[in-house]
Amino acid sequence: MKISNFLELKDFQKIIIENRKIELNDSLLDRVEASFQFLKEFSKNKVIYGVNTGFGPMAQFKISDEDKLQLQYNLIRSHSSGIGNPLPADEVKACMLARLNTLSLGNSGVHQSVIHLLKELINRDITPLVFEHGGVGASGDLVQLAHLALVLIGEGEVFYKGERKATKDVFETEGLEPIQVEIREGLALMNGTSVMSGIGIVNAYKANQLTDISIKLSCAINEIVQAYDDHLSEVLNGTKKHYGQQKVAERMRTYLADSKLIRKREDHLYTHFEEQEKVFKEKVQEYYSLRCVPQILGPVLDTLEYTENVLENEINSANDNPIISVEDRHVYHGGNFHGDYISLEMDKLKIVVTKLTMLAERQLNYLLNAKINEILPPFVNLGKLGFNFGMQGVQFTATSTTAESQMLSNSMYVHSIPNNNDNQDIVSMGTNAAVICRKVIENAFEVLAIEAITIIQAVEYLGFQDKVSSSTKELYDEIRKIIPAFSDDMVMYPYLEEVKKYLKNIN
Repeated sequence: MKISNFLELKDFQKIIIENRKIELNDSLLDRVEASFQFLKEFSKNKVIYGVNTGFGPMAQFKISDEDKLQLQYNLIRSHSSGIGNPLPADEVKACMLARLNTLSLGNSGVHQSVIHLLKELINRDITPLVFEHGGVGASGDLVQLAHLALVLIGEGEVFYKGERKATKDVFETEGLEPIQVEIREGLALMNGTSVMSGIGIVNAYKANQLTDISIKLSCAINEIVQAYDDHLSEVLNGTKKHYGQQKVAERMRTYLADSKLIRKREDHLYTHFEEQEKVFKEKVQEYYSLRCVPQILGPVLDTLEYTENVLENEINSANDNPIISVEDRHVYHGGNFHGDYISLEMDKLKIVVTKLTMLAERQLNYLLNAKINEILPPFVNLGKLGFNFGMQGVQFTATSTTAESQMLSNSMYVHSIPNNNDNQDIVSMGTNAAVICRKVIENAFEVLAIEAITIIQAVEYLGFQDKVSSSTKELYDEIRKIIPAFSDDMVMYPYLEEVKKYLKNIN
């Protein structure tokens, strides 16, 4: 696909998830070239930060003409100081695409070679080694982006065809040439929010998956208990003026449209009422985790939509410093590299994903607790009670994983620690926020995998396979391909991992 101006999140998904190849539009390259040529001319006999000055608190030091290019290499090498786990390949690919896009706006004064090499790394699935830990998200993702820049100058390491290799060797194999710094390529590559944004885009994609899975599982549980349909009705939810709630209820109605188990209140509690009854045999209303799904998952959907808007704005913004304006014939110094927008959204996203996980854990507990649901054996145990354990063991895993997400939901956005000799006196911690959000999302998939298996076992016990909706039946059939109906106890962890993989691959 051709890249020219505005990139939507769905474009990222085509490139990152579907592995589409990218091409560079001529107008994009012309824009980059115009910016480069302007900065080259404009920077003569002027003090331009990062071109002929030191960096950060050392910006007061003038750099001689003969040292200007070496200065950029020094910056890249000295800041390639990350540590911890390498970022996953999809997140690094998203980061490279985000960096390519923002540098292509023509506000950074980089040479075309930077854009071309980024394109080749993306298209050839060459993944720079970038670590989780390092950036504070103030002058952007300095440390993580330094590792990307290190690869672009032919140094550092990459992941290539499943192996971690020296960049130099991979470039030789692929016939690629490293960039040569022309003016400020080091700073231009490193100043920006592309890592936190790249991780954020992958997070948003997975959070969308989780939301839809959670809605489907919630529908299935409502079928299992033969719930009444008025709590997901258009009329009831239309009286609450929140888009997310109305959308969740609409999806639930769609998924349950052909269910033979969901009941109408008017067919039961609004008729056949016996005045002499003092205690009703049937529940008048279900527990909150069953009937308040639109109200609980609605804020998740609304938050996710806003997060996606912020991410889309960020990746299509110039998040560099200084900003080169060819139109104004001027160079503006400021702080577009600051990551507060992304940091706050990642905090919000992980909070709502944690709430989604908490909903799943409570729904799971409902199914496992025979005294509450009154229709299933304890722990949905299809074996011999007292002798077999059913889903008892995996509940511990779901509970502990949910608890970890609750702890991780504390804000990174407000954990600013001044550094860089107090030059960066208030920072965003945006990359940390994005990485922790990813962890919370992974936890959610694990809890939902446990819930999904439990739902399938419950359908099995009740013999509802031919009565559930087509949505639940599809889930039933797919999970049964992974894990058979079981009454005897068995080692569960391989099945949990496979069901988690299945859920993560649902489009």
